[in-house]
Amino acid sequence: MPLAFEPYSEQLKVWPRDGQHVLAQFDADSVVVYQAYSAEIGRYAVEHQRFGGAFSFSRMSWIKPNFLWMMFRSGWGTKENQEVTLALRVRRAFFETLLAHAVPSSWDRDRYATREGWSAAVGRSSVRLQWDPDHHPSGAKVNRRAIQLGLRGRALEAFATTELLEVIDLSEFVAEQRKVLEGRRVSALVTPRERVFTPTNASTSALLGLDAPPVEPHGTNQ
Repeated sequence: MPLAFEPYSEQLKVWPRDGQHVLAQFDADSVVVYQAYSAEIGRYAVEHQRFGGAFSFSRMSWIKPNFLWMMFRSGWGTKENQEVTLALRVRRAFFETLLAHAVPSSWDRDRYATREGWSAAVGRSSVRLQWDPDHHPSGAKVNRRAIQLGLRGRALEAFATTELLEVIDLSEFVAEQRKVLEGRRVSALVTPRERVFTPTNASTSALLGLDAPPVEPHGTNQ
């Protein structure tokens, strides 16, 4: 399934204004996440449709299902060693497993009675959960919060190889849209199409602290 794009102004009409949500492009079988890398790592991934070469499997790697959060983090592809923007299509079942097993990067008193219990869970888990302010294309913070997942060990290895369905180089697209922003034409900006992703298992939504998604107008559902 090709990556879908949509005017940013149209997506704003259906995105929640606040709360904690997983915004992503997805279908029945897959979910798209984003990362930004150096040219060496990015080109290897595109050519081989998996990670390898200079990619490190020994450190934590953070994935973001929200395109604009990735653009904030990489400076729209201008920061050093983040010049290559990749859209990474992974199996939906795998993504849901990551969400279900993610442990917060800071102590969540609602989930863990003691700091020691949370610390032990962090040590056992290969998936880290972090909520951050989402961002306007300009980089300004908005009230909505965006999710990112840190992967290490077995989760990272699976993500980088067997669970990775497609690697798409978005670097040229990012450069084009960066020029749109430089011309102060936010109304003309186009981004990958994203909607609120709701995990199949309601208990996962509860663990993540997800807010209920807004009801979309008729005919705009994913």
